[in-house]
Amino acid sequence: MNQSSKDNSDSSTNPAILVDNLTVSYGPVPALLDVSFKVPAGQLIGIIGPNGSGKSTLIKAILGFLKPDFGTVYLFGEPAAHAKGRVAYVPQRGSVDWDFPVSVQEVVLMGRYGHVPWWKNLGQQEWQLADDALEMVRMSHYRKRQIGELSGGQQQRVFMARAMAQGADILLLDEPFAGVDAATERAILDVLEQTKQAGKTLLVVHHDLTTAAEYFDALILLKQRLYAFGSPEAVLHRRLLSEVYEGSLRIFSDLSQTTKNS
Repeated sequence: MNQSSKDNSDSSTNPAILVDNLTVSYGPVPALLDVSFKVPAGQLIGIIGPNGSGKSTLIKAILGFLKPDFGTVYLFGEPAAHAKGRVAYVPQRGSVDWDFPVSVQEVVLMGRYGHVPWWKNLGQQEWQLADDALEMVRMSHYRKRQIGELSGGQQQRVFMARAMAQGADILLLDEPFAGVDAATERAILDVLEQTKQAGKTLLVVHHDLTTAAEYFDALILLKQRLYAFGSPEAVLHRRLLSEVYEGSLRIFSDLSQTTKNS
């Protein structure tokens, strides 16, 4: 594959994310094995699979946090290492120190640090972008709160605001719906939809198969290797799910309705 420079990359012709023969191991054990797929720009994509299937590893490999054994990741036609400013990350809530003495507004402003030289203070534009992002996730009234004082769903929305303030074209989210109530889950989904409508590409690790068909344009089904990538109707197939989850999966009524014609 030709590696185009940033100046020559074209979001209209290159996929937002291209994963090519990706293999990542932890010691002798492969977490991902020869995974390949491409995601068009402006899509909301879910990553599903059982625990330990490599979902978070895939996100970290796209971010460049993990060095692959083999394979390459391209973002808008560039090697991922050359396009870091175009991708933002929303981590799992369990990986964040919520006792750290920082306000909601300060967390969101962190998304702007990469755009300002270290010797300069954040300017009015940076503060405005942070405020706009908080408004989008409906957290403006909490801007002065310490991050640990918020509910789990509110914390998740603040980190989504930080990612959006960063101005990235690709957002990678690791289980944003985990541990939140139904109302908060719907609020987060609304933000994801708005972000997609703004032209962003979103890749979301998700564990609930009963909502996967409703939430995403397409699904990636992982268990070390790529089992399927396509429409929810194609991926949420009884045979595929039984194989990946080794027969231990309970087929809920909602899922059965989705896949009955598969």
